[in-house]
Amino acid sequence: MNQTTIFWPVLAHVLLIYIVYGVLGRRRYVAVKSGEAKVGQYKVRSTEPASCVTVASNLSNQFELPVLFYVLCLTLHVTNGVNYLTLALMWIFVATRYFHAWAHLTGNNLRLRSRFFFAGAVVLALAWIWFALHLLGVV
Repeated sequence: MNQTTIFWPVLAHVLLIYIVYGVLGRRRYVAVKSGEAKVGQYKVRSTEPASCVTVASNLSNQFELPVLFYVLCLTLHVTNGVNYLTLALMWIFVATRYFHAWAHLTGNNLRLRSRFFFAGAVVLALAWIWFALHLLGVV
């Protein structure tokens, strides 16, 4: 299998980050334009309108658990560990990040959002276990 295919899920997650940045910019613009907020309120997140804080929080989420995803993708590539299983796991992880962002940004349904987060965390943990087995030469 071509080892560079592991970077397609990475690019898909990068796209998600830019989408969230776009949503954040749009919400901040609308908040200022409507008078809900003043530009100075964006210096400190605690003074931002709730509609913007939610998006800013989601943006932070895209740089927490996904750090492990990025490291794993790079290490899989370097060690020739990319196969159909690892590629599928990485795509599933990215899909959970999209669903998590959707749940967070549309209604902030904590129960639904938590389920997507947990699913992604489990998928990523399974991928790390597979990677450890790969390093041991078991798989």
